[in-house]
Amino acid sequence: MKEDFLHYLWKFKKFDTLNLQTVRNESITIIRTGDYLELAGPDFFNAQIAIGDQKWAGNVEIHLKSSDWYVHGHENDAAYENVILHVVWEHDTDIYGKNNRQIPVLVLKDYVSSDLLSSYNALIIPKSWIFCEKSIGEIDEFVFKNWRERLFLERLERKSKFIYDLLEETNHDWEAVLFSLLAKNFGLNTNGNSFLQIAKSIPFSIIRKESFEVENLEAMLLGTSGLLNDEKEDVYFIDLKLRYYYLLNKYQLEKRHVDTVQFFKHRPDNFPTIRLSQLANLYHKHQNIFSKIIDLKSVKSVYDLLGVSASLYWQNHYQFDKKSIRKPKVLSKAFLDLIIINTIIPIQFAYSNMRNESISEDLIAFMNEVTPEKNAIIDKFDSFGISCENAFETQSLLELKNEYCNQKACLKCALGMNLLKSN
Repeated sequence: MKEDFLHYLWKFKKFDTLNLQTVRNESITIIRTGDYLELAGPDFFNAQIAIGDQKWAGNVEIHLKSSDWYVHGHENDAAYENVILHVVWEHDTDIYGKNNRQIPVLVLKDYVSSDLLSSYNALIIPKSWIFCEKSIGEIDEFVFKNWRERLFLERLERKSKFIYDLLEETNHDWEAVLFSLLAKNFGLNTNGNSFLQIAKSIPFSIIRKESFEVENLEAMLLGTSGLLNDEKEDVYFIDLKLRYYYLLNKYQLEKRHVDTVQFFKHRPDNFPTIRLSQLANLYHKHQNIFSKIIDLKSVKSVYDLLGVSASLYWQNHYQFDKKSIRKPKVLSKAFLDLIIINTIIPIQFAYSNMRNESISEDLIAFMNEVTPEKNAIIDKFDSFGISCENAFETQSLLELKNEYCNQKACLKCALGMNLLKSN
């Protein structure tokens, strides 16, 4: 038994409300259950309850056991002085408030049907990967569709917090924010934090000024990453290194330490040398890319705008001093799909929010064009009969698994609530 189930029971009155009594045999009539705000303090605010012949207005606190009142120290907390009813599953001790007033107690288990309790137990008892894995495929498609939209927007809201933090750090320079966000996502999971540190270490004003000469941009990015620290005979390496130290001196910058970029376990096309060169070429090609990114509305428009490759040197190199078979190092459609998911859609969402504009439907339509992601979580949902046709659906399932299933928040999940009601 979990307290969130008791919250669910009280909020939706999922119990026999006709013959309620306190543990002292006083009749209870619920006029208003109160507001479930999930804030510090009592669980439900501004409730209205008649106990015996007296009508009360105040707050309701819910616990598994009456003694939890003392375990949590509520008797000495002024926030709980206005509690008019203590709702519990089991009553094991009388409860008194700060002013030594005995607080009425309702034992909820006496009024909950065995069928509902069985449905709850069937929902939340872990079986393996998620609690409802045997039932999730039976959920009404309309319910699932609406919940997917909410999950997708919640995911964007979470991602926006990082963008707003960057906005504060850059004095509300959206171009600089986009540069940091792109850098992070060009680094993927392994090098994302290192690339973000690189972007933050270079004042964006320098990126703007040097964007007309791609070798200078590449020198700044590779130099800041530490990839130019060694001594090599490679002509291109030497040229970039000279440019890097010239730019440090020109702008009176100090060398910054960033986390070491990783080559291990990466496919060669994802080596940090290649990705940083591609990022440099992107900013060489587009000096004011934010205004272009913010207006993108289709996958094709992204492919057209961001269709860049690494510099000529990297066509037959993956690392300095090591020649390879010539291959154009263009940004692949699969990689650009990830940029749409993790950069373009989140920054469009955050920017529209800052301008008090709603573009949720446009973003969902955009994501419906993007190829669905492939990973272990999506494969597992597919085994339960939940297939995905686009990235909008995969993103919503990732949010479901990480923020609801993993947190055992079934009673905050529309799917869990639907299964509980249907059972």
